[in-house]
Amino acid sequence: MAFDRIAVLGGGSWGTALAQAAARAGRSVTLWARDGAAAERIAATRESPKLKGIRLDTGVAVTTSLAEAARADAILLAVPAQASRGVCENLSAHLSTQIPVIACAKGIERGTRKFMTEVIADVLPKAIPAILSGPGFAGDVARGLPTAVTLAAPDEHLASNLARALGSATFRPYHSTDIRGVEIGGAAKNVLAIAAGIVSGRGLGASAAAALTTRGFAELVRFGRACGAQAETLMGLSGLGDLILTCSSVQSRNFTFGMNVGMGYAPDAIQNSTGLAEGYYTASVLVEMAKEREVEMPIAAAVAEVLSGRVSVDGAIDALLTRPFRAEG
Repeated sequence: MAFDRIAVLGGGSWGTALAQAAARAGRSVTLWARDGAAAERIAATRESPKLKGIRLDTGVAVTTSLAEAARADAILLAVPAQASRGVCENLSAHLSTQIPVIACAKGIERGTRKFMTEVIADVLPKAIPAILSGPGFAGDVARGLPTAVTLAAPDEHLASNLARALGSATFRPYHSTDIRGVEIGGAAKNVLAIAAGIVSGRGLGASAAAALTTRGFAELVRFGRACGAQAETLMGLSGLGDLILTCSSVQSRNFTFGMNVGMGYAPDAIQNSTGLAEGYYTASVLVEMAKEREVEMPIAAAVAEVLSGRVSVDGAIDALLTRPFRAEG
């Protein structure tokens, strides 16, 4: 099947960037925004307020109609993880044929403890759930700077066709069938990026940052294996690659959130003012799921404790630094 018509649900920075990437690949693109005023502004100015200075491709149509967006050959779901179920519920009445719905948020739903493709499967029986994730900042993708990601679908032929439909010289999706592995990498790295930001905000130095990222990756791998993820996926773009990116740059919302926590600002106050750090919602769920599987994730657990207010930043750091010495692994 040819995927000539692509819909992107979500008028934020990531949705706009993916719309740009799809248009650059030669697709006819519809960008859906929930907020009518925002959609009108984007359509009139051809610029997203979330990506100032980047002109929207002429091949991108902007709409507030889910019925119009649903007429696509494939849909990119680029709304925040905790909002995905609601958007899918509103979309369900407009899907008349079975088409791929590709989750582009990196998180786990609170309450249900479900990954994004599971949410899609719950709400959209006619959808073929898929996932796109990897080391890419919205601004880089929108500007056409070289970016590589992973796109996973249940069937290799479908995954390959979707990757070709969205891919271009500067946006390169590598295809996979390891949906769960791709989702775990994206969700877990957000929590670990908060930890890396705390290290930076506390001024603990480059050596501590390197140790944190490396040991955090060990946690991600342990959890991934317990959930049946493939080692190649965890070592790839959506695992190690995304972790390296988000644990080392202030362009990462989760890293910046962690920096502010490390500098002494209250987590709830930071999130209430920005609402942009997916790891804020994922941390406690990730830790609960790890405990159920008897997977040790001390760094993720420390982040969850700090975000809940049960432990101070300094208390969490002390607890990690005084853990018993052990073999690496």
